[in-house]
Amino acid sequence: MIKIGPKAQVASIDVDAQYSFTPLCPNELPVPYGNEIVDELNHQAEFAGYRIGSKEAHPPHAIWIATGEAPALSNIEGDNIDVRWPAHCIPGTKGFESIQGLPHPAKYDFFVWKGIEPDMHPYGSCFHDLKERLSTGIIEFLHNKGVKTVIVGGLATDYCVKNTVLQLLRAGFETILNLAACRGIDPQTTQAAITQMQQHGAIIIESSQQLLMHQKSIQHA
Repeated sequence: MIKIGPKAQVASIDVDAQYSFTPLCPNELPVPYGNEIVDELNHQAEFAGYRIGSKEAHPPHAIWIATGEAPALSNIEGDNIDVRWPAHCIPGTKGFESIQGLPHPAKYDFFVWKGIEPDMHPYGSCFHDLKERLSTGIIEFLHNKGVKTVIVGGLATDYCVKNTVLQLLRAGFETILNLAACRGIDPQTTQAAITQMQQHGAIIIESSQQLLMHQKSIQHA
């Protein structure tokens, strides 16, 4: 059940909505239809008093980059890495850029870049490390502003979005996952991620149209 309050108590988060995770960068981590979430991200932000964004910002020499001998998703040991990935979200490349139609990072109320260290590859937007000891500041910003509810969208549902949602839930926020503002890498892992988020208390909506309907129902109550 949706329980969205006044805009001053609501934040919207765009998780890693970058070209690397779209078919427009086919050699990186192309998420099917990943470039089609912009309108929904912009729409869900209309219900929030604060808009937050995150980007991955990886060095070209990161130790987790996949090779012919060590392919993507193969395990790699380290305190803050778990598997290998194709090179992606390297500053200065197309993949690093926000998808066209989203605000410039300077236009957000709060913005973070993560994964800058060559031996660190976090997923969720709220922490720089996999053990969740080094905060990016998002949780503190939300608490400081008195935010109660967070609407989440971005890429990809089964990795960075899932981890961001779980981090927000553990921090005590009512967390809404907007499916229309997300896309996943793989159908099976995406569905498993949605189920996991829901089991931990996330509210799942099909699109921001449900937020509009909820808003109208309150106005006419």
